[in-house]
Amino acid sequence: MVSTTTPSKRSAEVPAPGGARGRLADLAAYAGVSEATVSRVLNDKPGVAGATRQAVLTAVDVLGYERPSKLRRNSAGLVGLITPELTNPVFPMFAQSIETQMAAAGFTPVLCTQTPGGVHEDEYVQMLLDRGVSAIVFVSGYHADSRAGVERYTSLRDRGLPIALVNGYREGIDATFISHDDQASMRLAVRHLRDLGHTRIGFATGPARYVPVQRRIEGFREAMADLSTGEGALDLDELICTTLFSVEGGAAAGRQLIEAGATGIICGSDVMALGVFRAASQLGRSVPGDLSIVGGDDVPFMTFVDPPLTTVRMDVMGMAEAAVTAVLEEIAGEPVDRREYLFDPELILRESTGPAPR
Repeated sequence: MVSTTTPSKRSAEVPAPGGARGRLADLAAYAGVSEATVSRVLNDKPGVAGATRQAVLTAVDVLGYERPSKLRRNSAGLVGLITPELTNPVFPMFAQSIETQMAAAGFTPVLCTQTPGGVHEDEYVQMLLDRGVSAIVFVSGYHADSRAGVERYTSLRDRGLPIALVNGYREGIDATFISHDDQASMRLAVRHLRDLGHTRIGFATGPARYVPVQRRIEGFREAMADLSTGEGALDLDELICTTLFSVEGGAAAGRQLIEAGATGIICGSDVMALGVFRAASQLGRSVPGDLSIVGGDDVPFMTFVDPPLTTVRMDVMGMAEAAVTAVLEEIAGEPVDRREYLFDPELILRESTGPAPR
């Protein structure tokens, strides 16, 4: 990613004997080749197989050395990456994965993060256009907000700029959409809790104007209806709470749903699940003895909460790869099937869910 500071690196040039010997030995050991081969690669001499040459250059990069100037990679161009704020760990996961794959393809990603009261998405887009970016990837941008207009994206397509839109499908935009299958994720979570005997299942999620939230609510309603046990009609409106995608939002929703008699709560994100844990503790409920909690996303630190969180994993790596592939193919002039691609969720079973209390 483009940054204002760059960590200093040790030069991998091969100078006169002295410090060079240690460097050659380090690089040779890492790449599994002789020091003479490392020297030939760093001096750009012929007679080295392509795979061996790449292994040595990889060793240079991984061990923190600076490539000789004649071996430095030239950027194929800039690609914009616009994400929401990075306080929700799923967005850094997307950013890191997209950045890594863009860099591997020779492009330089420019990361633009939106914060409340900060730079607007449209301002970032204009800044990126002024810098001549080759494409832009949007993660959970205004395309995910059903109240926002789509003209900002159609105008980019009208000028021929490749774009990929992650998590938030909208009609009328001729672009590639990459989406988590939100309805399938709810079917997985609801079925898991119903298999454990839960009948009053709550759903805590973010604002209802967002497309992924709308899809999850629809999936929740369908799953609850499909798995009806004939014990009487549930008031699903009472068991669906839309609030903020935050710990505080999760805590508020958790209190409301627990007081409504929910014995299992599905959350729109892992961060919200942390808030439900907090609400359960404040109300004297044990997890999973009194209350089962299911998260959404599967961000790395969820294995460290107590108890570890059962969650519905989003295929961040696969979605990032698809978004990058789509824009790179379009940059290269290859035909692209611009439509929505849905990625399957995966239920990750841990210890925050258990049998319904008697």
